[in-house]
Parts: sequence; C-alpha cells; structure tokens
Amino acid sequence: MEDLNILYEDNHIIVVLKPQNVPTCEDDSKDLDLLNMVKNYIKVTYDKPGNVYVGLVHRLDRPTGGVMVFAKSSKAAARLTEQIQNGDFEKRYYAVVCGVPEEEQATLIHYVKKNAVNNMVYVTAPTVVGAKRAELNYKVLEKLSDSALVDVRLYTGRSHQIRVQMNAIGCPVYGDMRYGGEKAKKGYLALWSYYLSFLHPISKERLVFRVEPPKENMPWKAFNTEKAVTIIKPNA
Repeated sequence: MEDLNILYEDNHIIVVLKPQNVPTCEDDSKDLDLLNMVKNYIKVTYDKPGNVYVGLVHRLDRPTGGVMVFAKSSKAAARLTEQIQNGDFEKRYYAVVCGVPEEEQATLIHYVKKNAVNNMVYVTAPTVVGAKRAELNYKVLEKLSDSALVDVRLYTGRSHQIRVQMNAIGCPVYGDMRYGGEKAKKGYLALWSYYLSFLHPISKERLVFRVEPPKENMPWKAFNTEKAVTIIKPNA
C-alpha cells in the first residue's frame, strides 16, 4: 500500500499532503492518483469490503503539492462543499514568480476559458461564451533581483488559475513552461498549497493546517517561507 502523509483523520474527514506531480484524481495518464491512494488506505486500514466512499471536494493541479482534505461521508462532503461556495473554506498558496509584480499587493480579476483539446486555460473577454470569472489576491512577501515569493489566496477555483493570472501580469510561476514560456525558469513548478482552513463538517470547530514547501528544492530554499499568515482581503 502506498504511503500517505496523513495530517489529520477522524470518522468524517481525512487531511493529507499531496505530493507534487501526483494527480488529484484519475486522469488520462492512468498514473496512481491521490484519491485512489486515500481509498486504498481506508479499505486496507479499516478492512472495508467493496467500494470505499471518499468525497473529492476540491482539487490541486497535478504539478502542485500541498494540503488537501477529503470527506469520508456524503454528509461531510456536502457541508465542505457548502463552505467552499460561501467562503468559509480558505486555501492559501505560496508561489515563486519570475519577475517582480509592480504592485506589492493586488486583487486580480480576469475571465478565463479552458480549451479541453490542449488542456490550456486562456484569459479572454467576459462576453466570450463559456468564460468564467477568476479572482485571487496576492501579496509579495520577499523579492530577489529577478523573482519574488508571493502569498496567494483564491476566491474562485478555476483550472490553472494562479498560473494563468500571474502570467497575465507578466510574472509566470517558476517552472511553468506551459504558460510562462521563455520567461519561466526550468524546474519544479513553484506552487504550493501551504494553508487550509475550514470548519469541521460535524463539530463546526475551525481546523487550520499549514505545511511548508520542500525547502531542499530550488527555488524554495532561496526564500524564507516560515512567515505568519497575513490575512488578505479583496480590495474594496
């Protein structure tokens, strides 16, 4: 059975650390995915026969690592999904971007559309059929001459959202050759879901999980990510 890095588990939820370059759920590659790893763990650990229920309530792109929560019951899944919809479910990311954003902190709002053929997401006009609103807030935490560490909070959950929106302001995520092209530097995608906060679906207790990115890898080791979480709110 594959090793899972379990941060928290009870009868209703399981919080795990997703490794980079592992799919969240099954995709065309047919590589082992995190959802099935969690199902296999529950099936073996608790000797459960038949199909095991695990609710997938949010996702991380394959190259992105970090904290994820899965539901162990349909009731827990429904309540977590409701929190995502009403804003009680907070996800925060560290990203190292190539270049330094002009503004120290800003809310980015774009309209994006995904091309299912090439699995690319494009910034487009809001009037385009199928365009979806994408909103995030970033804050620059640390700068180098040619790059910066930013703290990002998502307010919508679009595919490839951080990568697309940061590239749209001329600061692609480090390692993101897909969207950043020549401006992005080669290496692991420097995007990490380091912070997750939500209300426990049954007890209603506020749970907070924080995991630092792999500091042995570039470009993370060039920055100090061990900072207090700064509460970021959208601009009025």
